[in-house]
Amino acid sequence: MDRRTLLKSSGLLLGGLTLNSLIPSAQANSEKIKQPVPVPGELRPLLLNFNENSLGMSPKAHQAIIAVLPTACRYPDAAREQLIENIATEYQLKTENISLGNGSSETIQAIIQAIIRQAEQDKTPIQLVVPDPTFNYAELYAKPFAIPIEKVVLTKEMAFDLPVMQKKVADFKGRSIVYLCNPNNPTATITPANLIEAWVKNASPDTLFIIDEAYAEFVSDPAFRSAIGLVQAGHKNLVVTRTFSKIFALAGLRIGYGIAHPELIAAVENFVSLDNTNTAGAVAALASLQDKPFVQYSRQSADQARRIVTTALDELKLIYVPSQANFVFHQVNGDVKTYQNRMKQYHVFVGREFPPAVGWNRLTLGTPEEMMAFVTVLKMFRTKGWV
Repeated sequence: MDRRTLLKSSGLLLGGLTLNSLIPSAQANSEKIKQPVPVPGELRPLLLNFNENSLGMSPKAHQAIIAVLPTACRYPDAAREQLIENIATEYQLKTENISLGNGSSETIQAIIQAIIRQAEQDKTPIQLVVPDPTFNYAELYAKPFAIPIEKVVLTKEMAFDLPVMQKKVADFKGRSIVYLCNPNNPTATITPANLIEAWVKNASPDTLFIIDEAYAEFVSDPAFRSAIGLVQAGHKNLVVTRTFSKIFALAGLRIGYGIAHPELIAAVENFVSLDNTNTAGAVAALASLQDKPFVQYSRQSADQARRIVTTALDELKLIYVPSQANFVFHQVNGDVKTYQNRMKQYHVFVGREFPPAVGWNRLTLGTPEEMMAFVTVLKMFRTKGWV
């Protein structure tokens, strides 16, 4: 019997050895801290290239980590199980609907491997269908299995070309995994819920959807609706992935999760590490999940930062895609690599190019103060004729 199973069966989660007493005390101690915990000063140049949240984690998360450090000599199973319970409660689901990952990327990897393995056992052909460009981890995890990967270029409006993707699935004689990042990375655009829901509800049993909602908490467009609702309704053909890396600013602690029907979660669990969650990450995620004012503050900070950037882009007449995430996809007048290197000379790190979207740059939204500093550099670039 492994540690995780033993812990569940022994009732420790309900007894004196749980972390329940630590987390509330940490939260109580953190009430005096009014601002998020900042990133250390030595890390500032402007790091606007990896969609991190430079606002810093919730003070309650920071205090929860400090409070739990004396227990770091123990395995993290209790904290891990408590986090699963809290996520399940958050979405009115059961713990059997939740799989924790070392970031949401591990969940993506696990479901890719699980579905491909099932297809191999059944001797059924399988393919992966993805938009292009998008977050490419599904693609990277599928490549070692040498399955066909169908990449469907975005429309001129930077939207998913769903009719073409649907045709790729319909024409394939076998199973299909469809990866949809919503909002999409790198474009920060959403796919309206009615379009996704219609496809999921009417898809053949041979189609499995991975719906990556890493940036869902930043969305304000009412056309967006989380696909978690489809899981709540009992649909068995999708996995929704979420992360604590973005709105909660815990990227370095690597906490993500998948939400799906228990049958799919069981398949995912076969391919994740038994030790994929550390105690500090688990308690920080627990505290963050319960700190609703911080989530609102984080969203407001991103909204303000976005307005600062888009106002400058409008002024400079640089085209950009309306953003529903913590980054902005904008055009650069000239070679993106040259722009990137010039920004580095001024200690500003911006995103790379994402072919086939040539001439576009993904800019992470830092704090409002950071984005004002970025705008100063960008406007100086205009005086030099560089943008």
